[in-house]
Amino acid sequence: MQQTWRLSATELARLIRCRELSAREVADQALARLETVNPLINAVVAYRPQEVRAQADAIDAALARGEEVGMLAGVPVTTKINVDQQGFATTNGVTLQRDLIATANNPVVDNLRKAGAVLLGRSNAPAFSYRWFTSNLLHGHTSNPHDRAITPGGSSGGAAAAVAAGIGAIAHGTDIAGSIRYPAYACGVQGLRPTIGRVPAYNPSLPDRVIGAQITAVSGPLARSIADLRLALKAMAQPDARDPWYVPAPLEGPVREKRAALCLRPDGLAITPAIESALRIAAQRLIEAGWQVEEIDATPPLAEAAELQTKLWLADGYDAMLAAAEREGDPGALACLHGNRDLAQGIDLAGFSKILTRRATLTRQWQLFLDDYAVLLLPVSAELPFPDQLDLRDQPSFRRVWQAQMPQVAIPFMGLPALAVATGRVGRVPVGVQLVAGRYREDLCLAAGEAIEAGGGAIAPVDPVA
Repeated sequence: MQQTWRLSATELARLIRCRELSAREVADQALARLETVNPLINAVVAYRPQEVRAQADAIDAALARGEEVGMLAGVPVTTKINVDQQGFATTNGVTLQRDLIATANNPVVDNLRKAGAVLLGRSNAPAFSYRWFTSNLLHGHTSNPHDRAITPGGSSGGAAAAVAAGIGAIAHGTDIAGSIRYPAYACGVQGLRPTIGRVPAYNPSLPDRVIGAQITAVSGPLARSIADLRLALKAMAQPDARDPWYVPAPLEGPVREKRAALCLRPDGLAITPAIESALRIAAQRLIEAGWQVEEIDATPPLAEAAELQTKLWLADGYDAMLAAAEREGDPGALACLHGNRDLAQGIDLAGFSKILTRRATLTRQWQLFLDDYAVLLLPVSAELPFPDQLDLRDQPSFRRVWQAQMPQVAIPFMGLPALAVATGRVGRVPVGVQLVAGRYREDLCLAAGEAIEAGGGAIAPVDPVA
């Protein structure tokens, strides 16, 4: 029997629409795969088999009536525990929200359902979605399916681990400082951070977020192929009036010259030899696909943008965040807040205004830079995926983590789209690169990402290491 959980979302949707496969058959195999491998990695922390099968049966019934079922017809998709899905708790990995049962869907969840996706389960995240590691006191620890000794990334660590292990063809994630791109990198899959305003988002179960999160946090897809990211983005990006930041920008922009900039060490970032090798491999694949690649020494400010993004993310309501983390008692959340106290605490209205003013300046500089280059190729992180729980080891280890992550923390400050592309492995450890393009030009990231992907071959689901 064909193992449907190995197939791409694009292929699954085609076969289900043509009725060569039933959505129910795909759902049954997806559930069987989940139940086989999830105990080894704890990527999915809530799922309801009867509801999954009912969603699939509804797809099959609609197809039997000759009805249109959407671009994701029957494709199994996981959703992250920090977005509302009706009937499930929006826990965000904290015991304080274990009883916060959503009565309505987040727009991104509604869009997935309207596109015909079968929602397979809820993926794990660190407490409050604060870390590049995935563990919490409510749902436990998520492991990387490639190697338990390394982090699966965070905060969408459950999403990345699930899709890497064949639990669903697409995973939903969120990204405010790398939370889609880093887990994709750590788990050897593809992950897209869309432009701010591209994918509508709103949690009806919670108060509106503070302004920093509103203008930098996004929802986006993770998958094992760039083609599946493109399909998932189209599904997720449908309009919803509940999000005041939503922008109905076209998914395909004007044709651009295939011109890429390669920056190995942005703002003097000290990268390891493995990271330089991955970047040079990616650049060569672009060249072989007809791209011009120009190696540059500097980009517009990134280290400054990363520092300001940390302030924008954590300063507005820092004392309340710290109080909640202390009530929760989660060591990872407390490490994040204590470790960034000097940046986040004590910013007054004038200081906050200065950050937002500087944001306009840096965004302008980046937009002008990306007028010259279709994409920028740069590291996701200065290092290979970290030893798991490294940030809890000691203060130097915490600083090492944050310093290495600078290229991914910076990009949300300008609201830019970015793509983490897998390039291979170093032993058992995944490695990849990051692509950045101008606002609402995810299509350029995806086009360059496909060229890099094509040079390395397809990503197959991995069997988790016990």
